Amino acid sequence: MNFKLLLLSLLLSIPAFVYSANHEEEADLDVRTLILDHLADSYEWHITTIKDKHISIPLPIIVKGKESGWHVFSSSEFHHGHNAHQGFYIASQGKNKGKIVETINGEEVRPWDFSITKNAASLLMSSILLIILILYCAGFYKKRKDNPEQCSPKGLIAFMELTIMSVVDGIIKPCIGKNYKPYTPYLLTVFFFIILNNLLGLIPVFPGGANVTGNIAITFVLACFTFIIVNVFGTKEYWREIFWPDVPVWMKAFPLMPAIELVGVFTKPFALMIRLFANILAGHAMVLGLVCVIFLTVRLGAAMNVGMTVLSVIMTIFIDCVELLVAYIQAYVFTMLSAVFIALSQVEPHHAKH
Repeated sequence: MNFKLLLLSLLLSIPAFVYSANHEEEADLDVRTLILDHLADSYEWHITTIKDKHISIPLPIIVKGKESGWHVFSSSEFHHGHNAHQGFYIASQGKNKGKIVETINGEEVRPWDFSITKNAASLLMSSILLIILILYCAGFYKKRKDNPEQCSPKGLIAFMELTIMSVVDGIIKPCIGKNYKPYTPYLLTVFFFIILNNLLGLIPVFPGGANVTGNIAITFVLACFTFIIVNVFGTKEYWREIFWPDVPVWMKAFPLMPAIELVGVFTKPFALMIRLFANILAGHAMVLGLVCVIFLTVRLGAAMNVGMTVLSVIMTIFIDCVELLVAYIQAYVFTMLSAVFIALSQVEPHHAKH
């Protein structure tokens, strides 16, 4: 096993030696820019680069210009961001860096952008995959309804049943209580959506590699769904405890407690958003940073580079294993906290409790 790992490390160091031979006079690798570029969204799905030739999957560009109206074309027209097309181009610097812009009266402005980016494409694929998976399981149980004794779940369906029951019995029921059924479909959807996208994000090649759950826009929308469910379906007692809490009268005259409770209404979904975003983003950044060590140590000599390559491979494998665990933990924590926040909004009047 150690010999195989060493051989893998030596093979991974070959690109570093080639890089060193062909780029001796170039500046050192900009790790920060490289990591941020890989974590950022893009208008094409980059696969690899061979001899300065970029191999990528073009994605559809859908924009509405300020004056020119609607335009639909392929991202390959930009030639990896080097060319303009129909007056639109990808900004290389400034506040709109990496975004599609157009120039109007000498000023760089952003059009209405409805393009299918890498994250959006991955989001659509994972959603379709999740729908197919759930419908496949539902179809099995629909057939099993007629002959429950002759048809037992196996393989993938048995694994899905085990996972669903563990989420329902281990998270949703204990957190929400007797009124858990109306919220079960949403919480199960959130759990499987997050864990599926987390796992796809760990795959370095297409159709994986997109930073979906590490994108704050995605986690913001998920947190908004929980926020809406908590506050729209909250009981009267829940709102009474926020605006008229059970505290001494002199404290009600000075509305400090209602203000604190009202702030808490918004900090709960904010914590959901930041927790998922930060953990997934940090994991991806750590893996990329460890891979960059191979190229950063090229100029330190062959012995140092091989040694650091071996260490980099070992640490990368370790972090990837940890990320597999984190992929599940983050889906579990987001679902559990959402269930807890929903339970807090289902407050019953004190006389009903007694």
